[in-house]
Amino acid sequence: MAIFSSMAYIFWYTDWKYSLPTPVPKQYHPVGTGSLVDLGVRLPIPDDKPVFLHFFNPDCPCSRFNIPYFKSLVRKYGDKISFAIVVLNNEHYTAKEIQRKFDVDIPVSFDSTIAAACGVYSTPQAVLLNANHRLYYRGNYNRSRYCTDTKSNYAQMAIDSLFGNIYRPVFAGYAVKAYGCELPVCTQK
Repeated sequence: MAIFSSMAYIFWYTDWKYSLPTPVPKQYHPVGTGSLVDLGVRLPIPDDKPVFLHFFNPDCPCSRFNIPYFKSLVRKYGDKISFAIVVLNNEHYTAKEIQRKFDVDIPVSFDSTIAAACGVYSTPQAVLLNANHRLYYRGNYNRSRYCTDTKSNYAQMAIDSLFGNIYRPVFAGYAVKAYGCELPVCTQK
């Protein structure tokens, strides 16, 4: 019984820990919606489509849970959006290994300066830039760390509003506060 109780406590503590917002770093510089994000040579992406950047850390449990959901977005919108994965806290993987892990053939970058350019300080995070590379959405994929809450598909809602030529949805609370693993070391404390 003690082993079961210990396991239940560890599961509860881990789940609770990742349900808390990621602390905003002292050196954080916010990047406002509508700001131009110059990817330049850091991530060569065609200029004729919106861009969706997936900020990923292979060591972050929340990032790992997010892989199937991100893949579903690539399958659904891959012909309309340029997708890329920005790997943070990488010590073990090549671009090809990340592409295999995700089962996608999209650009992979290990350049952490892209996170600062987009105002990202946690993984996993979604960044959607319009076709002019202006920040349209930065935030969570949805409310569940397992990315299974279909009522709060924030990233998909942002994509749909961009293509619907309607005003960007106003997301509050959970959608725009970072939850997950901190940068630069991408570990939840």
